[in-house]
Amino acid sequence: MKELILIIIGSALVNNVVLSQFLGLCPFLGVSKKIKTAAGMGGAVIFVITVSSALTSLIYEYVLTPLNLEYLQTIVFIIVIAALVQFVEMVLKKISPGLYKSLGVYLPLITTNCAVLGVAIINVTKEYNLIQSIANGFGTACGFTVAIVIMAGLRERMEHNDIPQSFKGTPIVLVTAGLMAMAFMGFAGVI
Repeated sequence: MKELILIIIGSALVNNVVLSQFLGLCPFLGVSKKIKTAAGMGGAVIFVITVSSALTSLIYEYVLTPLNLEYLQTIVFIIVIAALVQFVEMVLKKISPGLYKSLGVYLPLITTNCAVLGVAIINVTKEYNLIQSIANGFGTACGFTVAIVIMAGLRERMEHNDIPQSFKGTPIVLVTAGLMAMAFMGFAGVI
């Protein structure tokens, strides 16, 4: 149990997928304008990364490895992720049309979010078993959610600040992301 907690904390804070590995920057920068939208995206990413970590781990261990088809891992992982994203898209469209509409193009882009595929490949590379893969996926997704919600909160507050004209828009967002990345480096000594 201690090992799983360390994997979750390590993947969420110490090796944050957005702020230290720089994966998943497109939705991080694109969907982080409002906290509600960012939290919705975070919830969708938590579901997709956690479930895809489990499925890709099982497929790799029980299908690809026994058949010596490890070289197909990337294609198979993308297919699994795409199917999960389609499922999430259908559920959100039915349950929460407002959130579905506010996520817009970024929801289907979870399929190509390099963070989702990166977690599946990291799980294989680190030779995690099923439970460790799920813990790593969940921790990584929680770290993504924390980062995107913090960024959304900061961006909402920046709307009311007097920012120099040359820094308005994307420049101040990138500066803020850099400062957040430096702040998250403080977690490096935790594990």
